[in-house]
Amino acid sequence: MDVQRQGVKKRKVIRRTIFGVVLVGALAGAAYGVKQLKPALPSVDAGTVWPDTVKRGPMLRQVHGLGSLVPEEVVWISSVTDGRVEKIYIQPGTLVKPDTVIMQLSNPTLTQGMVAAEFDLKQAEANLQDLNVTLQSTTFDKQAVAAQVASDLSDARLAADRDAQLSKLGLIPELDVKLSQSKAKQLEFRNQLEEKRLGIIHQSVEAQLAAQKVKIDQLKAAYALKQQQVEQLRVRAGVAGTLQQLGSASAAGANGPPLESGQNVTAGAILAKVAQQNRLKAQVKITETEAKDIAIGQPASIDTRNGIIPGKVIRIDPSAVNGTVLVDVALQGALPDGARPDLSVDGTIDIERLNDVMYVGRPTVGQPNSTVTMFRYDPDGKTATRTTVKLGRASVGSIEVLSGLKVGDKVILSDMSQQDSHDRIRLN
Repeated sequence: MDVQRQGVKKRKVIRRTIFGVVLVGALAGAAYGVKQLKPALPSVDAGTVWPDTVKRGPMLRQVHGLGSLVPEEVVWISSVTDGRVEKIYIQPGTLVKPDTVIMQLSNPTLTQGMVAAEFDLKQAEANLQDLNVTLQSTTFDKQAVAAQVASDLSDARLAADRDAQLSKLGLIPELDVKLSQSKAKQLEFRNQLEEKRLGIIHQSVEAQLAAQKVKIDQLKAAYALKQQQVEQLRVRAGVAGTLQQLGSASAAGANGPPLESGQNVTAGAILAKVAQQNRLKAQVKITETEAKDIAIGQPASIDTRNGIIPGKVIRIDPSAVNGTVLVDVALQGALPDGARPDLSVDGTIDIERLNDVMYVGRPTVGQPNSTVTMFRYDPDGKTATRTTVKLGRASVGSIEVLSGLKVGDKVILSDMSQQDSHDRIRLN
């Protein structure tokens, strides 16, 4: 027969209560412990970052920019007058000499004007000869009249002397003597007038001939100008070099469509561009924030991807375009094979040499004279801590460190913007 045990149910309730209390306490303790744990450090692949070590010593400040080779001298050949392209003899890329004919233009009106100017000049020269003959004939007539008056004067003087002697002998009356003397005086006065007239006629001849010669000089100049304009219809290179391009049919220049035979061109239209192939310079675009330290005469190096050419700064554009300043660099070394106008190049300009500064490789987000945060390697080399760094003067691949780091510190130069929410990282 079963015997009922007293208090069993009560003991089971007590045990369950104690077990529940212990379980709740354990869960609460575990939750508190988890809460007190620090979050795990974010991991970064060490092979994907760009590290560098802080150094002290000389630092060469440089600026870098992209650009191209351009001719030192470019000749733009323009049309002097309106015309029509009759024939194009050579195409871009051809080596030319100063007298190389590029194309032939035509202008019937201009040609007709040259012929008319030639006839006007010949007519004026013929008129000069005719005038010279006429003036010589007139001069001879005046000289004959003067000679006749001089002869009459001589006869009158002889007659007056004769009458004076006869009057002394009482052979002729006194009145005849006076008449003879009066005639001699009249002829003497007329002779003086003729001599003066001869002097004036010579001056008049010289003046008329000089005026006609001036007219001839004017017509010669007009004819020479017409000749030059007609000659310029035969378009020549003017300098030794390479024909870079043919122009357009209007004054819009190289922006217009290329010229073709049969097209009409207007005065001032760009016909061709000729550049000296062996005399090139580099034009480098430098950001306007870095261009402020560039000065004329600073040394530079131009990388043509087929050799590096030394050079120096010869010109700085006074204005900025699209955030860049154009800098001209004269090349001081031999041009490598394949160097030609419009060849893309990299230019580096030396600004100054800093003798004793603390510096590091230039970070991707570091600007000169700014304060940035960088990850500095911890002593174990497996983690890195964010550090505030003050930067100074910058170069192409390095930048001055003013504070926040010391010599020997190893830092990450890569863009770590994805870790902006973390002050430490783990490097795997």
